[in-house]
This record gives sequence, C-alpha cells and structure tokens, in this order.
Amino acid sequence: MSIARKMTGALLGACALLAMTSPAMAKDVVVHAGTLIDGVSATPRRQVSILIHDDRITGIQNGFVTPAGAEVIDLSSKTVLPGFIDVHDHISMDADWGVLGRFTRNDGDAVITGIRNAERDIDQGFTAVRDCGSGGIEAPALKRAIAAKQVIGPRIWTAMQPLSATGGHSDPQNGMQPGVHFDGRELSIIDGPEDAVYKVRQHRRDGADLIKIMPSGGVASIGDDPNHMTMTDAEMKAVTDTAHSLGLKVAAHVHGNKAINHAIEAGVDSIEHGTYADATSYKLMKEHGTFLVPTLLVADWIYQTAVKTPEKLPPTVPEKAIAVTPTMIGNAGRAYKAGVKIALGTDLTGLGNRNKAEEFALLVKAGLTPMDAIFAGTRNAAELIGASQDIGSVQTGRFADIVAVDGDPLADITKLQHVAFVMKGGDVLKKDGKVNVLN
Repeated sequence: MSIARKMTGALLGACALLAMTSPAMAKDVVVHAGTLIDGVSATPRRQVSILIHDDRITGIQNGFVTPAGAEVIDLSSKTVLPGFIDVHDHISMDADWGVLGRFTRNDGDAVITGIRNAERDIDQGFTAVRDCGSGGIEAPALKRAIAAKQVIGPRIWTAMQPLSATGGHSDPQNGMQPGVHFDGRELSIIDGPEDAVYKVRQHRRDGADLIKIMPSGGVASIGDDPNHMTMTDAEMKAVTDTAHSLGLKVAAHVHGNKAINHAIEAGVDSIEHGTYADATSYKLMKEHGTFLVPTLLVADWIYQTAVKTPEKLPPTVPEKAIAVTPTMIGNAGRAYKAGVKIALGTDLTGLGNRNKAEEFALLVKAGLTPMDAIFAGTRNAAELIGASQDIGSVQTGRFADIVAVDGDPLADITKLQHVAFVMKGGDVLKKDGKVNVLN
C-alpha cells in the first residue's frame, strides 16, 4: 500500500472517529407543567414552562410558552417534580442476597442484576442513587455505562464495598465455618486506624464516590448484634478524616445508641437506619449537621418477611428483624420533630416486589408532612450527596431530571408510586407509563 493511500485511510478513520465523538446537535425542549413542585419552595406553582437546553434547565417561566424551535412536552394535566433520589441503594443486590447467594453469585451475576435494578430505578422515578454497598466492579462499570448512555439508569454515587471490623456487619464470613474463605473479603474489613486509612484511599483509587462504614452490628447478617458497637472511635475517626480530606462523604450503618453517638462525634455525614437514637443523638446530629436516613421501606419489608415467611431469611435474622424494625418508624418521627435533617433512602433495591416510592408514604406515616417527605427525596438527598448544584430541584442550571405523576401527591402521597413520565438530563426515559430504550 502506498504512503498516500495509508495517509488517506488514516484521515478517513480520524474523521469517522471525530464524527462519532462530536457533540450531538443542540436540543431545546419546553415542558408545560400543570403543577410544579420544584424542590425549592413549599408552595407549588401552577401552569409553568420549564425551558431546557440539552441536559440542563435554562429557565422557569409562568404560563405555557413555546420558544421558537423548541420541542414541547405536554405535562399540563400532571404534577411535575424533580427526579427522585434514593441515598441508600444497593444497585447490584437481588432477592438471592442471603447465605446461598454468597456461594452462587459471581461478579457477572451482580453486573446483570445492576442493569436490571438501574432500569427499575428509572421506572419508579429515581434519577439519582447513592449506592451504599456493592462489589468493587459492578457499580463503577454500571456508572460508566449509564453515563455513556449504553444502558438506562440513574446517576450513581457508589461506596463500593462497605467497611467494618472483623466480625462486623460487612464481614461475609459471619456465620460460616472457620475454614470458609471469601475472595475479596479483605476489601470490606478494617482492623485498626492505619488499616482504615489505607482502605479509604484504596476505595477512592478504585472509583468510590463515598465511603460506607458499619460501626454496629446489623439485622440482615448472621450472628452480629445490632446493639453492639463493632468499630473503635479511632477507626471511625481515621475513616472520616481520610475520606473528607479526599472529598468523600461517609455514611454510617448504625442501629445501637452508643455506636450512633460515637459515629456522629467521629464526623460521619449520615446515620443510616439509626434505630436506637435518642434525644442526645438528635442533639448531636443537629450540632454536627448529620443527616438521618431512616430506611423505613426495607424495615417494613424485612419485618413482614420475618413474621410471615421467616424461612426465607438467613439464621438469626428473623429474630433480629422482629426486635429491631418496629422501632425505626418511631425514631424517624422523633428525629424529624427534633429538627434533624432527613434524607430518603430505601435500602431495598432488588429485594421483594415493592415500589421504592413507598418510602415517601412511610415517611409521612412517621410524621413528616407530605412536602417534607418530598424534600427528603429531592433537595435534602441532593444536599447529603453534595450535588445540590446539579440535582434535587427544578431550577435554572440544574440537570433536567424531571418526573410527573397524575393527581396531587400533597393530598395523596401514594401518587408518587405511579410515575408516568421520567426525564433524566433532557432525555425522556419513560413516557405514558413505559420505559423507553435509548438510541
């Protein structure tokens, strides 16, 4: 082949690559919203136009306007809200999460499960999630694939493997024979402050957006006690100091009162579950700006399972679920009345056949007003993630992450369980109740 022909071929190849990687044509869209709950004001707005250019909101105008050349999306008969945010998701978890799953599922299965759960999140109106525990492969890969529009799913912030001490809630060898060994277990275990520093740095290097720790025992694990504090103050402080120095927030799975209070004082950004918090805990949360993520839906699910079909749960789990979970809804209400910041998290992805938006109704049952429950799953959740400039509200400059429902969710919060329309970053992912396939 001549040099000229080689150069011509290279040039054509470069042009083809440029064409594939060049930005798409600019797109202008206007959404006509019958009622807008914008995630900013406690007062809904009527008959407004949301102006969108590409993936961002460029303006909100009163009345139904139609700028020249803009595509019109007619939601004039619906209530429009910011895309929902779940700050306690497990993107690669499925119903086979128990003891058997430890021996039958591999990383490939987890990736496939993650793809399914990501589409399910969109179907239920969740355009952003904080993955508070998965493996080291599936969540980062899924996050990249969603960003590249190869698969449908929410925006993902992932903690990858949660961290606890040996014998803690994230130790997969709990309840196993001493000789059983799980590959990768060491990525979930920290014993000592120096180890804590190393694991946080390692997680950040490998793609974590936040760090999840387990300073107390849990409900859905074998043998450990939710009331026990399973990490030391020094270990927790090493995690939070290192994570914050790297720009990462820290979520703490905690049930017992001692572990709750010590985790707050160590500087964690959120208390997940927080079952046995008390007035002192609420005072500390307010002083430190710590969020509570009550996770009421998973509590309801595991409680119902423990009562009706305990054989579906691992050993020791039904007893713990029956003892612990009824307390969680009361705790959420008391924390709210005390002025603690509440963010919505379900802890349920892939488990059972429940709609994640049921969490809004459970928060209302706990004592939140419908608007504050909506704020918990929009602006509060965005603040906890650290992404208020991009998500959590329908405002100029934010991503065009928008959902729509029929009726008035302030009068009937269960309306949020029937999302008819979902837009994420200007792309319509669900319309007329059906999830679309990306081009």
